[in-house]
Amino acid sequence: MFWFSWMTVRDNVAYGLRMRNIPKKAHNEIADHYIEMIGLSKFASSYPCQLSGGMKQRVSVARAFANDPEILLMDEPFGALDEQNRILLQQELLRIWDMTKKTTVFITHSIDEALCLGDRVMIMTAHPGKVKMIIDIDLPRPREIASLRTTIHYNELYQKIWFSLREEVLRGKENELNL
Repeated sequence: MFWFSWMTVRDNVAYGLRMRNIPKKAHNEIADHYIEMIGLSKFASSYPCQLSGGMKQRVSVARAFANDPEILLMDEPFGALDEQNRILLQQELLRIWDMTKKTTVFITHSIDEALCLGDRVMIMTAHPGKVKMIIDIDLPRPREIASLRTTIHYNELYQKIWFSLREEVLRGKENELNL
């Protein structure tokens, strides 16, 4: 997560828009829309040092969506958060995705996170990293993470992914020993 410490939340969210020469009035309106969407309107004039880690992550999500890319790439954006904030932000991301339907490539090492957020899970092989398997995640939407984890189908998908990943982890360890 990259922040301009001297810029407010609004200015950080609007930064990409400003770099694309979007007029100031428009980029502030867009930034405010996404800041409101993540529930931080009261903090639009705050600086990064005044925010908690979870709030900063929410602002990072707003900044990513505000730039309106064709495909949004998120590389372990919640990896440094505690479990409670991670779940809250996952739920927030699901809510925002439900409104925008933005194609998102979400990289994670968490099976739970992949199942809760994804429509497809791509499992990679050990060295060299190639696509081993793609699993369609046919869990209903909208998704409520806490209740989703208790369903039989969720657990079946979890097991399928785990056993495939386990095989690759063991293969990777075996390759390391043979070096």
